[in-house]
Amino acid sequence: MRILVLIHEYPPVGGGGGRVAQDICDGLAALNHQVYLLTAHFGVLPYLEEHGNLTIRRLRSGRKEAYRAGMPAMLGYVLAAFWNGFRLIKQWKPDVIHVHFAVPAGAAAWGLSTLTGVPYVLTAHLGDVPGTVPEKTRGWFRWIYPLTPMIWKKASLVTAVSEFTRESAQKYYRVPIKVIYNGVDLQKINPGVIQVHTPPRIIFAGRLMQQKNPIRIIEILAELKDLDWHLTIAGDGPLKTEVENAIQLHGLSERINMPGWITPQQVISEFSASDILLMPSLSEGLPVAGVQAAAMGLVLVLSKVGGNIDLVDPGINGFLLNAQDRYGFANCLRSLLDNPERLLAMRKASRTVAEKFDMRGIISDYQDVLNQAVHK
Repeated sequence: MRILVLIHEYPPVGGGGGRVAQDICDGLAALNHQVYLLTAHFGVLPYLEEHGNLTIRRLRSGRKEAYRAGMPAMLGYVLAAFWNGFRLIKQWKPDVIHVHFAVPAGAAAWGLSTLTGVPYVLTAHLGDVPGTVPEKTRGWFRWIYPLTPMIWKKASLVTAVSEFTRESAQKYYRVPIKVIYNGVDLQKINPGVIQVHTPPRIIFAGRLMQQKNPIRIIEILAELKDLDWHLTIAGDGPLKTEVENAIQLHGLSERINMPGWITPQQVISEFSASDILLMPSLSEGLPVAGVQAAAMGLVLVLSKVGGNIDLVDPGINGFLLNAQDRYGFANCLRSLLDNPERLLAMRKASRTVAEKFDMRGIISDYQDVLNQAVHK
């Protein structure tokens, strides 16, 4: 197949959705499909890259920040993707379009499919579903929601990255939706021999924004000053200054490292030096950081929201708690930090849980869905 992929952010730019798209594109290209991806340009990244069967073209869209795309940048991407996609379809003649996020890239896919007849498959990642991440998207959907049903209905097939994302989407859009989990290459992302670090190392990886609830992380660890631990906060975002102020307020500066926004490869390196993933998010689809952390054998201490539930077997490879329950989080972490044997056993269990997210089966599922769209 010739597959045109549309997504407004792609590594090293953006968050987990881009990493999902990268894994899928790499997997499909490895199966000898021709994949051409249109994404947003940022900074000094090359405008064109070719990696065997995968071509990446980055388009000027006005994006200003690596970790976030504002409404003007998303609109800029839609216009650029539509114009460049139209020209590409006439020349390259793809069999199908695979679009990640109904908003913003879905609008470009809808326009291209309407004009050219090329079918598209829509993959929803949660943030493109109304009401699921209100602290981030409430303002957007107040204006754009009336335009979004046509994007979902025009799609030949729709997939979602978690059962929670599917259920949330079907409250607004009456279309069939197939769940295909975010995956991980268990051969490439492999912790080797799992051991507990001294002192135990905790990590958060993600955007420093309200959805991820990063201030709560500092409040939780302030309850554990009597124990030995180290925290890495890998990410950047609008709450960075508030996080830094909270660290100073609780006197934790010497125990917390903030490397800023790092590449996906650097995230895996940080995971290899960690024991516990701590994420008290207010909402999640199926966090790529959680899937990768499980593959690296980290214990997952997460909020009980969205796709987090698919990642954790409570008491076996981690814990699920109310996002606002700082004392519950602190008590679970204490039970791990006080007991290296339990921490080691739960780390090994996480690697086992990760097997259901093996990328080989997930790429096969996407190949089948794209084939169905072509022949529908």
